[in-house]
Amino acid sequence: MDKAQQDALKKAAGIEAAKLIDNGMIAGLGTGSTVRFLVDELGRRVKEEGLEFTGVTTSRRTQEQAEGYGIRIVNIDDVDHIDVTIDGADEVDKNFNGIKGGGAALLWEKIVATNSNKIVWIVDESKVVDTIGKFPLPVEVIPFGAGQVVRRFEAKGYKPVLRLDADGKPVRTDENNYVVDLHLERIEHPEDLAEDLITTVGVVEHGLFLNMVDQVIVGDPNGPRVLTNANK
Repeated sequence: MDKAQQDALKKAAGIEAAKLIDNGMIAGLGTGSTVRFLVDELGRRVKEEGLEFTGVTTSRRTQEQAEGYGIRIVNIDDVDHIDVTIDGADEVDKNFNGIKGGGAALLWEKIVATNSNKIVWIVDESKVVDTIGKFPLPVEVIPFGAGQVVRRFEAKGYKPVLRLDADGKPVRTDENNYVVDLHLERIEHPEDLAEDLITTVGVVEHGLFLNMVDQVIVGDPNGPRVLTNANK
């Protein structure tokens, strides 16, 4: 699939997901290429349909895009609930376990998600897999002692790689932390791995989002299809 086809599927999923936002809602707005299409569509609805809602964003990038359309964005601590959060995912399997954090926003994304009444992911069909793990699993770590955390992960066979930017410097999250990507190929026991990662001192958060999502909207050549998590 070339990038133009992939973008068309992402856009279709984003437009479909935008229908979930109604007047008066508090909506969590995720981060990434698919969410960009969602925010474009919400911006169009604000302008052309008079849609009025409040957004809580998972990154500064999304905040800037949304505010450019005149969408009201507030701090997560200024709301008592979030009706629905719409976000992308890097992988999602048949058990509705996902990997997120390719855009280095996993910590804010997880905080917004866990404070949401409903979670919806929008993905193109390439992100739907049998077993998660082919996409490197992002782990957010504080800079102090990050090298020690990497060594600990190496000893466990997690194949960690510190994420670097184009200049060869460590990528910084919105909280100024580092991201270590684990090249695992297959994650057979995601709950055990999640527990091991979050209890590692120096780790702030990991990109395993396990059985959290309510619906996944998949951009498909035949039109967006909705997968519903029966366990939620």
